[in-house]
Amino acid sequence: MHEPRISIAPEDPRQPEVRRLVDLSDAYMQALYPPDSNHLAAAETLAVPGTVFLVARRDGEVIGSIAFRLIAPDHAEMKRMFVRADARGHGLGRRLLDALEDVARRRRIARISLETGIRQAEAIGLYRAAGYLECPPFAGYALDPLSLFMTKNL
Repeated sequence: MHEPRISIAPEDPRQPEVRRLVDLSDAYMQALYPPDSNHLAAAETLAVPGTVFLVARRDGEVIGSIAFRLIAPDHAEMKRMFVRADARGHGLGRRLLDALEDVARRRRIARISLETGIRQAEAIGLYRAAGYLECPPFAGYALDPLSLFMTKNL
């Protein structure tokens, strides 16, 4: 039995197999939060210039994603951090986060901010472990009792 090969690279989020992962992410979020508390970016909005969409593959199969979009010349918002249920628990979320931060640094982005839901303890733990700190809402977000806003200076 071989060790599965994991790759993380920029890809077009509009590909059918990536869209299926985005659909899984949407379903997961919709099961946790009411519509007013879901801030889901569509694949099309993540395919525009200035946006980076990274896909994790295990032996070629899509198992995770993470993205950012610019909200100021040196400030990006993280979007679409998601790892398929059958791929969780092996550090892939941290690998995706590290890969995204590497891309951001190469593009001279000084800060990454994110909005996540309060019912996602694993994600919040990952962000805190990676140095993200709570912050006020940013980029047009409103306060929401189900949202947590975090930011990190790179």
